[in-house]
Amino acid sequence: MQVFDDTGCALGEGPMWHPERGELFWFDILGKTMMSKGAQRREWAFDEHVSACGWVDRETLLVASVSGLWRFDIPTGDRDLVVALEADNPLTRSNDGRADPQGGFWIGTMGLNAEPYAGAIYRYYKSELRTLFDRITISNAICFAPDGGRAYFTDTFSKQIQSVGLDSDGWPASAPEVFVDLTSEGLNPDGAVVDADGNLWNAQWGAGRVACYGPDGSFKRAVGVPASQSSCPAFGGHDATTLFVTTAAVGQDEAEGGKTFYGPAGVTGQREHQVIL
Repeated sequence: MQVFDDTGCALGEGPMWHPERGELFWFDILGKTMMSKGAQRREWAFDEHVSACGWVDRETLLVASVSGLWRFDIPTGDRDLVVALEADNPLTRSNDGRADPQGGFWIGTMGLNAEPYAGAIYRYYKSELRTLFDRITISNAICFAPDGGRAYFTDTFSKQIQSVGLDSDGWPASAPEVFVDLTSEGLNPDGAVVDADGNLWNAQWGAGRVACYGPDGSFKRAVGVPASQSSCPAFGGHDATTLFVTTAAVGQDEAEGGKTFYGPAGVTGQREHQVIL
């Protein structure tokens, strides 16, 4: 993989390719910053941690922060609160999140210091924020099967990626079950995305790679990342055949740590789903 952006993020996360703008958006959670890069590079500073986003239309994002989900105007940087997120809990922050095929937005939280079981995973859909799963230590790997009938997520602490069936409106319709168990390998599942064929691509923190698993959970292959703390992948480019990966520099002295990388995926990804507000 090659360097897409050489900014050394303390905790790079949340890459999202905006299909109507032809730009990648991503975050430095600890730096309280959102960045984008396409024809030009832009950067926005926040007064709190921000971690993930989805696209609403060409000019608008839904951005997840410590305090809530925000409607964010890209040209002006103006932001308006859509719904509060654990606003009464000063010990947690948002983490991984992604739009689902039905137009909802899933967002996970975690303790500021990864306190055990302090976080949860929520879904915002049709003006309702509902708790889906609680007692999560580090929420990650939120992504969706192409047909919208299945979601994936992980508590990185558990070293297991979970799968859950969804109903036609995108709500969980069954209890989660283990999709991939990385315990024996000692690997830490971080962010993930699903390609157009239903394969799940998972960044594995500390391993410097993105691993691909088939729809049945079988390991298919891995793509090396030049920084060990690979945090989250995204598919992008005009034909969704480019793989982008964020990384983190926190706690490391690697030259490439915190940079954002890209390269040919060898597959076609799903187009990022649109958030319906």
